[in-house]
Amino acid sequence: MEDEVAALRAGARERAAARTPGPPMPTEDSRIAGVPVRVYQPDATPVIVFFHGGGFVVGDLDTHDAQVRRLAHATGASVVAVDYRRAPEHPWPAAIDDAEAVLTSLAGSGAPLAVAGDSSGGMVAALVALRVPGLVAQLLICPNADPTLSSASVRSEADNPFLDPAVLRRWIGWWLPDAATRSSAAVNLLVADVHGQPPALIVTAEHDPLRDEGEAYAARLADAGVPVRHWREPGLLHDFPTMRDADPAAAAAEDRFLAAARELLS
Repeated sequence: MEDEVAALRAGARERAAARTPGPPMPTEDSRIAGVPVRVYQPDATPVIVFFHGGGFVVGDLDTHDAQVRRLAHATGASVVAVDYRRAPEHPWPAAIDDAEAVLTSLAGSGAPLAVAGDSSGGMVAALVALRVPGLVAQLLICPNADPTLSSASVRSEADNPFLDPAVLRRWIGWWLPDAATRSSAAVNLLVADVHGQPPALIVTAEHDPLRDEGEAYAARLADAGVPVRHWREPGLLHDFPTMRDADPAAAAAEDRFLAAARELLS
């Protein structure tokens, strides 16, 4: 397994390196509460804490560098990208513990704090928002919300060329080896009590196996009285910002998300 995981992570970095770099800006690599982070526009406010996607297994600060730069540039915020621990070496709750440690430390500064993430990083962002009160926003693209992968779109989009549900199911098994945990309120956003959560911006994609669970999470927030702005991007695949270079529709969709994030934070 070790060689397999190393190859998966190397492939993700190679694909990211081939994409157009994000906007230039000051950055600092450091640690917060012992967790490696990369801070973009360090002196700006508000502060967005970003959690990368990658199925809880791949993804890191470099795979999402361009995407985070675009978020920082569009919002004018300082963005703290968190290099949280990943499975299979570090199963749940390591990633959420790291996220909580960083967010709790930053909360002491008094700056307005938001969380953001794509795919599995969207789940990390939403789960840590359950642990740390007082956030001003959650900004999520194609979030994983149900680690049981039980929604209809997981079946209807099973032939998705970008996200294979069978692969994701295996990776979630590495992250949550106890199957019973996957349906618990501790990790499942469709079971957790979401009352009092921060205002949400959630964008889903039509041809995404995670579409229905992301939309169900948005609906649960709205039912709990949380302000939610949600829309579905037609015709697009899971985690469309990674396809920005090849697909003008994906680029336009990410630009809409970034504009809405700026509006929400303002």
